[in-house]
Amino acid sequence: MAQMNVLQALNAAMAWELEHDPDVILLGEDVGVAGGIFRVTRGLQNRFGRERVIDTPLDEKGIAAHAVGLAMAGMKPVAEIQFSGFIHDAHEQIMFCGAKMRWMTGGEYSAPLVIRAPSFGGIMGGFWHSQSPESYYIHGGGIKIVAPSTPRDAYGLMLAAIRDPDPVLVLEPVPLYRAAPQEVEDDGVALPIGPAEVVREGQDLTVVTYGPLRHAVLKIADEWFESEQVDIAVIDLKTLVPWDMETIVKSVNQTGRLVIVHEASETLGFGAEVSAQVQKRCFGYLEAPVERVCAPDLPYSYRVGDEFFKPNAARIRAGIRRTLEFSF
Repeated sequence: MAQMNVLQALNAAMAWELEHDPDVILLGEDVGVAGGIFRVTRGLQNRFGRERVIDTPLDEKGIAAHAVGLAMAGMKPVAEIQFSGFIHDAHEQIMFCGAKMRWMTGGEYSAPLVIRAPSFGGIMGGFWHSQSPESYYIHGGGIKIVAPSTPRDAYGLMLAAIRDPDPVLVLEPVPLYRAAPQEVEDDGVALPIGPAEVVREGQDLTVVTYGPLRHAVLKIADEWFESEQVDIAVIDLKTLVPWDMETIVKSVNQTGRLVIVHEASETLGFGAEVSAQVQKRCFGYLEAPVERVCAPDLPYSYRVGDEFFKPNAARIRAGIRRTLEFSF
């Protein structure tokens, strides 16, 4: 057991798999000598060699295409897209080739690959370095998507992603790379892909979120209870495909109110699907319309976007207040 931040936990998980599975390789821009732009893979090339931790050209489509081919040939590639803002050039290879391989071949082939995509705002990175691209991949089918927000989740979900027989997109929380360390057991035990986590139990309102906003939402829920004795349940999805509908439905049936918070734009964001499914399954229990607190339907702003584009504490509180005070 050791104190790790998210960056160190991801590094430890990849190191475990490189050590215990000779089919695992890493590839991406600067992942080897430099250890990645954020140093997530620091030291792994020195430890495991240049043939297993491979620096590539600046070519996202090529990185993804090589990962698909390597996976079909029996390897387990872990490919880094340096920022998720650059992932769109690789979309065809990830979604049309990798994610569809099992279906196109009637199960004869699969593509056990991982796409690492540093994501989310919070580093004053502007348009190219602050993306939340999950909806592009949720919609396509054939790929799993995880979004860890703690070191333990980063460690366990990365192990699960590498061991999965099909493609997995890992949305890594850049703002949390070096924040909020916790004790992590480097024991090679993976977390299951799928279950959400009830971070905070509550009886008056449910908030569903994922990624870095988990921590902001939890802080607001705790403060609300201290100041107004309103008991807010907080659920961190952790996995977007497949997602844990039953945990959300159970909570909403108890609280009667739901607020969904995420950094991606509102229209066709993942919150829209959660809202639709909750409306269908919890209609008789809802005491207020489902509220979404999301980014606007605009490109991410430059620099000031971190403060005004993604949901901040004031907007989250306002969404919760509207839902609590709603009456027919």
